[in-house]
Amino acid sequence: MSGYFVPAVIGIAVIAAAVWLALGASWHFALTIAISVLVISCPCALGLATPTAIMVGTGRGAKSGILIKSATALETAHKVDTVILDKTGTITSGKPVVTDILPIKVTENELLAFAAGLEKLSEHPLGEAIVAAAEAKQLALLEACNYKQIPGQGFTAELAGDECAAGNMKLLQALNVDVSSLMDQYDKLAAQGKTPLYFVRAGELLGCIAVADTVKPTSREAIAKLQAMGMRVLMVTGDNQATAEAIRAQVGVDEAVAQVLPQDKEAVVRKLQQEGHIVAMVGDGINDAPALARADVGIAIGAGTDIAIEAADMVLIKSDLLDVAKAIRLSRGVMTNIKENLFWAFIYNAVGIPFAAGVFYTAFGWLLNPLIAAAAMSCSSVSVVTNALRLRFIKL
Repeated sequence: MSGYFVPAVIGIAVIAAAVWLALGASWHFALTIAISVLVISCPCALGLATPTAIMVGTGRGAKSGILIKSATALETAHKVDTVILDKTGTITSGKPVVTDILPIKVTENELLAFAAGLEKLSEHPLGEAIVAAAEAKQLALLEACNYKQIPGQGFTAELAGDECAAGNMKLLQALNVDVSSLMDQYDKLAAQGKTPLYFVRAGELLGCIAVADTVKPTSREAIAKLQAMGMRVLMVTGDNQATAEAIRAQVGVDEAVAQVLPQDKEAVVRKLQQEGHIVAMVGDGINDAPALARADVGIAIGAGTDIAIEAADMVLIKSDLLDVAKAIRLSRGVMTNIKENLFWAFIYNAVGIPFAAGVFYTAFGWLLNPLIAAAAMSCSSVSVVTNALRLRFIKL
């Protein structure tokens, strides 16, 4: 903008002085006109219009527990039309508990101890829930070794000399394990929003343990607010379709994308962007980091992993999903404020420059002294800053 504004103003000042000289005015009068034009058109207000609003808006966000890491994110968030939410740790509390233990040919405690021995090697929240359940019963746990993770399915390991596996239905199918005895229970558990985990020893299915993660109290309200603001809300999860649909029904998202492998979340974001959508991604885990980086606006849960926080553009310090709507509402307020600042800055120049150029001098005798022009220029900057400061009191 300065590439056009500055030459234009200098041109107006020179032309105004030349016209008054041509009309017979003195050099002193013509020089006063030129100086007045240059002073009153000083683009301080234009230069302050955007950064001041961004700075105040960022501070307002921090006061509400929203850490905004870049001005670009704040300027982009108002255009978001699609919000993607990770399930575990974002929509849900991320603290799952064991709800059902379904053993085959072993006792419940034997199955739980076996499962916990394997899951001790895993850092997944579902595995931690199983270990916690076993420790609560003070069960003796064997040490597993040769842990090998299979993304999107589970893992294999060695326990007491046997080849063992733990994971979802995909893993059992890949290992050709017969699951017919638990299929009815699988459908029932999934329909209740629970995640069934299967445990295999030496090629034989020992049973299933269901784990459920409770939905955060504010998740449904937060999703409803985003939808009321005109946004489409999707949930992505690695859970099976039945479990995903059960959670979708609880929280009211528009669509649940299930059985998504960790590396495929970024592909979901990219596909929506290719369709012309402006996408915000909200997540908390390591596997969310690529999607957070790909999204137009990446929003990390404050209680999430360091990698997710590093990849995101905004961080919700309070880990409350309601703050997503607040962040977008703040962005809309900031952009409205910037437009107001630019409007008043342009109006000021549009009115002030003709006065300074002496357009009204012949008809009304109105002439702008350079000192008054300097004071008026300062007032325009003060008005822009004052308008930006109103953002401190914006209701989120």
